[in-house]
Amino acid sequence: MRIVIAGGGLAGSAAALALHKAGFDVSVHEAYRDDGGDIGAFLTLASGGMLALDQIGAAVPVAQAGFELTSLRVTGSDGQQIAVSAMGEQENPLRRYRCIRRAELCAVLRAEVRRRGIPIEYGVRFESCAADGDGVVARFADGTSTKADLVVGADGLHSVVRAVVDPAAAPKRYAGQQVYYGYSGHATPPHEPGRIEMVRGSASAFGYAVSPEGRTFWFARLPGPLLDSTESTEMLREKLVAALRPDATPAAGIVEATNEVLATNAHDLAASPRWRGRGALLVGDAAHAASPATGQGASMAFEDAVVLAKSLRDSPGLEPALDAYERLRRPRVERNIVNSGQMSAGIDASHAERAEDLGRLSRRYADTPAPEAEAVREQLEWDTPISR
Repeated sequence: MRIVIAGGGLAGSAAALALHKAGFDVSVHEAYRDDGGDIGAFLTLASGGMLALDQIGAAVPVAQAGFELTSLRVTGSDGQQIAVSAMGEQENPLRRYRCIRRAELCAVLRAEVRRRGIPIEYGVRFESCAADGDGVVARFADGTSTKADLVVGADGLHSVVRAVVDPAAAPKRYAGQQVYYGYSGHATPPHEPGRIEMVRGSASAFGYAVSPEGRTFWFARLPGPLLDSTESTEMLREKLVAALRPDATPAAGIVEATNEVLATNAHDLAASPRWRGRGALLVGDAAHAASPATGQGASMAFEDAVVLAKSLRDSPGLEPALDAYERLRRPRVERNIVNSGQMSAGIDASHAERAEDLGRLSRRYADTPAPEAEAVREQLEWDTPISR
């Protein structure tokens, strides 16, 4: 089977590695140049994502980047501890949480794609696809085209493939929160190695972790209208510090000790009715982007990659395989969208657009239990066949 992947970021690279391992002929087509993109942001990679990477032989190089997170502590706006818990599988270092820059993670996965001889082209933007006999032809903005059995849309929140799969798909939804992040080599907040600190502020959600080198990685989420793109780093810092200062926590001091404050607006896709059509299928944020509150976006994309590859490997044909993939993945990823949206609402998501979309999605799973951890593990373990 010949598979074309539109998008060479986290989701596309993981899908390429998984599909290649399953024995398929894969090529990756990335719209942007190989410049690392989004250099500033960092993310937490959850144990499910690490388990998925472990199954496709990518956990070892990823575990050499970023730093390990083994515990979580939650404190309130008064600085008092609320809870402490362990994170990930403590007995297996390849399945523990990690804190890592997005660009660094992407570079590691792309290097693994190249190492395995999987073709990857940069500066090739997907434009459309159409059925052609027993396959589909993918066309790109530079006038080139290629024929395949399936196009996998791994092109993120602003997916062009999603518009092909479902021209009536709702656009991204503003989740009602501004997201700030940065790094400081001068802050000295209370911490323990390998622990991520989550602060439930009076008007914010704040989190930080300190790397083995002593660098503080932090983020903050504030409710409010869309950010003004003309605001300078100094303006962003002042606004954020003003929101954090009333609390008896180290958050305001960390931000004040940061040279460059970066900010963006949190968006999600409250529901995507169609994940496939016209010879294409969606994975990762192209299908089910959640707001960042749960910190599961990259992990969900890596899980998608493994389940898709196993579904295609274990099913008697293309359609049954895509049915299995969607049946197994929808409940897990849509619950993540709901959970993340509800966490955002916990600090006031009154500015969120189309909140009713999230309400409908929440009601869909109100009476259905979440998949057991063991069932998710079986879906991801490479040698366990996909259930039909």
